[in-house]
Formats: sequence, structure tokens, C-alpha cells
Amino acid sequence: MSDLVAPLQLLRLLAADFPGLPAMNVEVSTLFPKMLELISHDDFGAFEEWRAALGVRPDAVSYAEQSAGRTRVLRAETDYAGVCLRLTAYSGTHRNTEAR
Repeated sequence: MSDLVAPLQLLRLLAADFPGLPAMNVEVSTLFPKMLELISHDDFGAFEEWRAALGVRPDAVSYAEQSAGRTRVLRAETDYAGVCLRLTAYSGTHRNTEAR
């Protein structure tokens, strides 16, 4: 667990500094021990709230589509307290909702 101290401490800091922001899925991995990822599914609004609170510029956000264009993906990274903090959001596309 000592390899994951930095991202886990960052998670604790974010919980203390931003208690009013939407909860997101959290990913910490031994493959990337200096990274904390916050992930939102079907809620670009949560992504945007976190982006703004962290001071990540809008032009630093990347947009992509996956699953043959059925899923939109927003992603941004910033250094926060010496840890790479990645924000990721997934949402269905208009084409995906029409098929239902």
C-alpha cells in the first residue's frame, strides 16, 4: 500500500477541500502509482463541476468517441499536490439514445 500513499492522500485532500462536489468513481492503480482518476458515467455535469473547481482550463479537455460512436468521452489531467489527477466522463451519444 505504501506505493499508493500519494494518490490516496490526494483523495483525502479532495474530500476535505471539495465536500460539496458530486461523488465520482475513484480509480487508484499500482500500474500508475502517482495518479488518481475520478470517473463519471452519464454525467458530464459532474465532470464540469470538478474541472472548474480544480481550475482546469476548458481548452485542456479532450473529447473522443468510442464504441463505434455510441459513447462520448471527456478527459482532462492536472497536477494537484504532486499527483496526476485525471478526470474522465463517459456519456451516451444522441445516436445511442435513438436506438432505444
